[in-house]
Amino acid sequence: MVAGNGLFYPIFGFASLVLFIYMSFGDMRLGFEEGPEMSFVGRNGTQFVLDGKPFYINGWNSYWLMVQSVDDYSRPRVREMLKAGAKMGLTVCRTWAFNDGDYNALQTSPGVFNEQAFKALDYVIAEARRHGVRLLLSLVNNLHAYGGKTQYVEWAWQEGVGLSSSNDSFFYDPSIRSYFKNYIKTILTRKNTITGIEYRNDPIILGWELINEPRCMTDPSGDTLQDWIEEMSAFVKLIDKNHLVTVGLEGFYGPNDPKRLTVNPEDWASRLGSDFIRNSKTENVDFTSVHIYPDHWFREEVYEDYMKFISKWMLSHIEDGDKILSKPVLFTEYGLSDTIKNFSLSNRENMYKMILNIIYKSAKKRRSGAGALVWQFLVGGMTEFLDDFGMVPWERSSTYSLFVEQACKLAKLNGWTQRDMSFKEFC
Repeated sequence: MVAGNGLFYPIFGFASLVLFIYMSFGDMRLGFEEGPEMSFVGRNGTQFVLDGKPFYINGWNSYWLMVQSVDDYSRPRVREMLKAGAKMGLTVCRTWAFNDGDYNALQTSPGVFNEQAFKALDYVIAEARRHGVRLLLSLVNNLHAYGGKTQYVEWAWQEGVGLSSSNDSFFYDPSIRSYFKNYIKTILTRKNTITGIEYRNDPIILGWELINEPRCMTDPSGDTLQDWIEEMSAFVKLIDKNHLVTVGLEGFYGPNDPKRLTVNPEDWASRLGSDFIRNSKTENVDFTSVHIYPDHWFREEVYEDYMKFISKWMLSHIEDGDKILSKPVLFTEYGLSDTIKNFSLSNRENMYKMILNIIYKSAKKRRSGAGALVWQFLVGGMTEFLDDFGMVPWERSSTYSLFVEQACKLAKLNGWTQRDMSFKEFC
């Protein structure tokens, strides 16, 4: 008895010490709820498929999720947004998986990563998994925000290896291509510190977007951008055979496509170095991406003209998906600016309703229109992120109902899943 007690206390003390160390410094997965088994979203011809059934998307953009997850004070916004999206029945959120050389940068210099920012991205993915919202993750920006291709060019220039100071050299400079490939590999093979799952093995990720709104205006023929798309999409697939890949295009028809004259918003749109058909045909590109911003694309038009353009623009690309590309068409951004003349929220809602209705009709007929992601949703108190498209959807009941109604209609087409049951009462 005395000997037993003497043995018990050291063992108990050692076990307590191990548990303390584990709880204090060890596996960050504690507190993460694994949730139900998940399948990867795949593709069958012009359809997204999930568990053998067509999968149509109603979702949104919140590009800010990672940057808001870095600091403790702003991190609750991310959970609030993903929880609200799930409650509305939304299935996909598109967000940035990059922040190059900016404040709280993920990549501080080529191949050098900020672990605190990486853990923020881990958190975004874990929270999306917790709430059943899939993520479309974009890997770099064509624009200056959050570094973008300009930052890569500056890094190469600073290191004395850059071929040109033009930010289009991002697409053709061998050193910069090497930087970006290293970035892709690091992201795809990252082991999430919360879930323990490598990004490339996590089905909560819908897919990878190579670049947001690529343009290479120094080569309007499109050859430079096409070569880059082919190389980078193949590189992603070499590392990750689970996930879908898209380019991140705005959807403009190129200089040799007859639709440049009849469908493009204006003549400038065919001289940007991108080409919707040619780029989307790339073997390792699984689905197409298209944006919808008529008020930014036309110089002299009014709301009624925007509506006519949107219908033609969407139906044209859906036709391309069906007859030329045999791939799903996802409208990954759409919006109506509140800075246009005579703007009204009802006009914006009517425009969004038309976009969602075109998607629903396409889905109902099993055509290639696979879904749409509105730009952009915020939660309350985010005035610093508020652009001329941003909205807190639940602040206006008619806006909120618009997206919930679409979620209900698509869920019915998809065949109600267990995840849908939480919002079925709204339908």
